Amino acid sequence: MWQHDSYVTQGEGMSKTLLQIHFDFSGPFGEEMTQQLVGLAESINEEPGFIWKIWTESEKNQQAGGIYLFESEETAQAYIKKHTARLKNLGVDEVTFKLFGVNDALTKINHGNLCR
Repeated sequence: MWQHDSYVTQGEGMSKTLLQIHFDFSGPFGEEMTQQLVGLAESINEEPGFIWKIWTESEKNQQAGGIYLFESEETAQAYIKKHTARLKNLGVDEVTFKLFGVNDALTKINHGNLCR
C-alpha cells in the first residue's frame, strides 16, 4: 500500500515543503546502512529543489525513511514520483508519504535551517 497525504497550504510565511517518508525495512542499519547507501545519499543532493534530508531508521521496528525539505510542493512531488519507482525496484511494498507546508517564522525561532 502506498499512502500519500498532502497537508501543504502555501500561505503567507510558508515558502518550503517538508516531506516525510517511512517504510518497512529489514536493513541494513547503522554503519552498514551508511556504507551501502552513501551513493544514494550523494545523488539525492542533485535532485531539483532539494534542500536537505534527515535520514531515519529503527532497527527495533524494522523501518527506515527520512524527513526532507524542498523548495516547493512541485519539487517534492517530483521526488516522490522518482523515489516511489526506486523503492518498488527494491521490493518495498508499503510506503507512507506526507507533505507539509513549513511555517518559516516559527521554524527560525526554534533554530530550524531552511536553506542548504
